[in-house]
Amino acid sequence: MFFKKEKEIINTDLVKICALLIHAAKIDEHFSKKEEEIIKQTMLRIGAKNDDLDTLFHDAKKIEENSNQILTFTKEVKNMDEENKIKIIEALWRIIYSNKEADIYETSLMRRLGGLLYVDNKVMGDIKEKIISENL
Repeated sequence: MFFKKEKEIINTDLVKICALLIHAAKIDEHFSKKEEEIIKQTMLRIGAKNDDLDTLFHDAKKIEENSNQILTFTKEVKNMDEENKIKIIEALWRIIYSNKEADIYETSLMRRLGGLLYVDNKVMGDIKEKIISENL
């Protein structure tokens, strides 16, 4: 008898998740060191190894630059357990509010991601408010 092993986050999944975070950071055309640090810390929190972090980040930047849609990046997040999915959403909001404000492109991205990741609007709003209050 064969047992299906629960899917683990593997390096290619982590690269795509990192690419999604990079996409959010770049959408306002200002990718800061603070946003880069948020991304790297998030990747460590969801299972990336510190030794692999620079390579992971470099690979994710390449993938993000060569992609024309976010669907490629959202599949892995959508399939994550709820705890890690929340970590990603918190990171996305942290990236957006790292400069204390969100523009229309950033808020539009988060509305789309809420639907693509099957996250309730109330949950998205609660996370957003939490991050805004932390940044004040």
